[in-house]
Amino acid sequence: MTRFVAERLLQSVILVLIVLTITFFLMHLSPGDPMSRYDDPNISPETVRLIREQLGLDKPVPEQYMRWMASFLRGDFGVSLRFNRPVSSLLAEAIPNTLRLTIAALTLYIVIGVILGLLSAVRRYSLFDRLSTIAALFVYSIPSFWLALMLILLFSLKFEILPSSHMQSMGVSGMGWLARFSDRIAHLVLPAFVLGVASAAGMARYMRGSMLDVLREDYIRTARAKGLSERSVFLKHAFRNAAIPIVTIIGLSLPFLLGGAVIIEKIFSWPGMGALMVDSIFARDYPVVLAVNFVVTVMVILGNLAADIGYALLDPRIASGRKAGK
Repeated sequence: MTRFVAERLLQSVILVLIVLTITFFLMHLSPGDPMSRYDDPNISPETVRLIREQLGLDKPVPEQYMRWMASFLRGDFGVSLRFNRPVSSLLAEAIPNTLRLTIAALTLYIVIGVILGLLSAVRRYSLFDRLSTIAALFVYSIPSFWLALMLILLFSLKFEILPSSHMQSMGVSGMGWLARFSDRIAHLVLPAFVLGVASAAGMARYMRGSMLDVLREDYIRTARAKGLSERSVFLKHAFRNAAIPIVTIIGLSLPFLLGGAVIIEKIFSWPGMGALMVDSIFARDYPVVLAVNFVVTVMVILGNLAADIGYALLDPRIASGRKAGK
């Protein structure tokens, strides 16, 4: 297992460096100039030239890349061209907000998807199974941005039950901790629901299919022949083996959740990395774009690494497969 994890970590480090390199050159090859914000008659060309030299933008792109990579490996993400603040301070504000949204969405995604999948497998080919299949396909096919707008129109504008934007209400800081907590949860409901429930529909179908495949295996028939209850057969024998591919799917779903968070954060004005990334791309803020891309890449790779480790724990043959092959 140790060797298995070490190999995955080495592959992850190499992958992060590759992604950062591609992102750096794509940003510099795309049209536009980050100094265009200084196109103002009140700012002299000499001042703009000095700013360009100070930021190192007058150097050739390969030299900029080497200097940026050297500082990046030291943990220095640079200074934002738009906010004139250290990028690390911007990330420190945005990362916790994105994690709150992503963790809430991932929890809904796993809980709702697994429960619906198990119920559909238990009641296979029943009316419940057919209705859940139709509902899952319907929800899965709805664009997330459209669903977000419809929920805002319904729950925020028509019924005025839930807030439509931001992470907390104005003036809530002076309230008690329970009121602040309730306000945060209320602001989290709609974006987490849009981000998590739509993906849970696909998880439910995967869970159902995996359970049905396992229930056809010989060892399940053997467990039933021994007189074990259907509940014991279903949960202790079938579910563990059916969960092996589901663990991988959960790890692979993290990029989709983070990618969807970019759109959802903009729609709901959620102050996370997605909104920061979009604004920085339009502003040609190279240091922020590269730093956010690095954090998202690390999160995605860690999610996949966790899935690989979970897969190996559920099925030890995965970790020992290479050794056994030799």
